[in-house]
Amino acid sequence: MSELDFTRPAQSDVYNANVARLFFHANGKMRNVAAGSPLFAENSAGKTMYFLASGDIALTRGGKPLDVIKAGEVLGEMSVFTGEPRSATATARSACEVIELDAGAFSGAIQKTPDFALMLLAILIKRLRLALVMQMLGKGQSTNTIDRVPTSGAVFDAALLQELTSNFPGQAPVYHPKNNVIMREGEAGIFMYVVIDGAVRIMVKDNVVEVVRPGGVFGEMALVDQSKRAATASAAVDSNLLSINRNDFLKLIKTNPAFGNSLLRALANRLRNTGRK
Repeated sequence: MSELDFTRPAQSDVYNANVARLFFHANGKMRNVAAGSPLFAENSAGKTMYFLASGDIALTRGGKPLDVIKAGEVLGEMSVFTGEPRSATATARSACEVIELDAGAFSGAIQKTPDFALMLLAILIKRLRLALVMQMLGKGQSTNTIDRVPTSGAVFDAALLQELTSNFPGQAPVYHPKNNVIMREGEAGIFMYVVIDGAVRIMVKDNVVEVVRPGGVFGEMALVDQSKRAATASAAVDSNLLSINRNDFLKLIKTNPAFGNSLLRALANRLRNTGRK
């Protein structure tokens, strides 16, 4: 369930290596890596992601073998999305060709190729749904308090939050009183929601798994993969929420790179945090 191999073609029916290759080729820089040379080191800053054009790359953690990346796969993206240090060391097992893309170039590139951002979102969501199922096999959180439940950080900063609010003048934030159910597990997903103020409790099988606070989002998973809701959401306190439908969501992905980048970062953080639990 490692986040390190989420683009493996054999494990993901939403990953398209040709789409990734074209994206990196158009926006990145080719680099040759000699056999035995490190590509990046565990705990180092992750500012670059890579598409492996040829060769094999070994991943190790704490000196122990972890995985092998094959041609056509992407690596190093999670640290770029989350801003956290590398969780493994990558070393070329053979002479390799990689196409490298730094965080700044990626931010601009997804505006030109929004389909790639949607593909990455779909992959992260698929793995997150699986991680949530695995988490529910363990002991759930009590629904009596939100104080000890993991809290999602703000996905959108104040400037982007203001921009989103002003982009939908006819769709002002809607008030939801405490304990009001906003969406239910198993329902079709029509909207994603941005918490303007208040707090929203996210529950899977009656277990509280997360609390979303101002600037945070929920419900975006069903808009990307068009699957049924994976969780139930209710207002933990009196809250105001901005709802965004799928058409507006896709438009934002295509026209606002900050929106797509923010969602990728949020989903990557959620996936890592869920995996840790």
